[in-house]
Amino acid sequence: MPRPLALVTGASSGIGASYADALAARGYDLILVARRADRLREAADRLSKTGAKVDSIVADLASDAGQAAAAEACRARPLDMLVNNAGVAHYMPFVKLPPAKADEIVRTNTLAVVALTRAALEGMVARKRGAIVNVASLLAFSGAMKAAQMPPRATYAATKAFMVAFTQLLASELEGTGVRVQVVCPGLVVSEFHTVQGMDPSKLPPRLPSEDLVKGSLADLDAGGVVSIPTLEDVAAFDGISAAQGALLGQALRAELAPRLKR
Repeated sequence: MPRPLALVTGASSGIGASYADALAARGYDLILVARRADRLREAADRLSKTGAKVDSIVADLASDAGQAAAAEACRARPLDMLVNNAGVAHYMPFVKLPPAKADEIVRTNTLAVVALTRAALEGMVARKRGAIVNVASLLAFSGAMKAAQMPPRATYAATKAFMVAFTQLLASELEGTGVRVQVVCPGLVVSEFHTVQGMDPSKLPPRLPSEDLVKGSLADLDAGGVVSIPTLEDVAAFDGISAAQGALLGQALRAELAPRLKR
């Protein structure tokens, strides 16, 4: 039997590297996508020692060329799993966020996810098997929070909220196809992510090892979970969000102005 094949973006470090390690341990061959060629070579060398066949694509998913190269691999290769992990944050107040950086966040965190998912699904649906994991963030649920200890995050958090809704709706569309989709929502995780944002890791609260996040994500995927929050013990807390959203839609889908606004 041929080994299953997975493509992982942002695979040269942190969460992406942990997904690659975990999937190699599960017997997958790998296609690694990242911006840094030297780090990709190091990852490929490490993973090849596990018996996995590893191919690499040097690509910046904020660029048209990078998205096209990764999407072509998703379309042309018989993927059993796609992990959309690559992400950009650029934490800063929105009015100070340079337009080029805002564009990079949106292109990497949303447009690339849509493009790669669309490309991978063609073959997965035809083969009636496959899985897609989208790495979002607990900040997807932070829109109403004004806590001072949280980073300025309007654009970043909005892209992660998009990933949650996109995955939930896609899961409904794909019921019965044999293809599974999941969005995983990390909190603070041990990786280079916060250092890249200029944060001092020693001043952050305790962080979850990235390999533990991936272990929880894959366990939830095996169990059929669509939204995975590996650090959440009481899953009813998330169920409450879903119930509240349903109640809101049920009350607001009406063809007249709410009485409170008629005064």
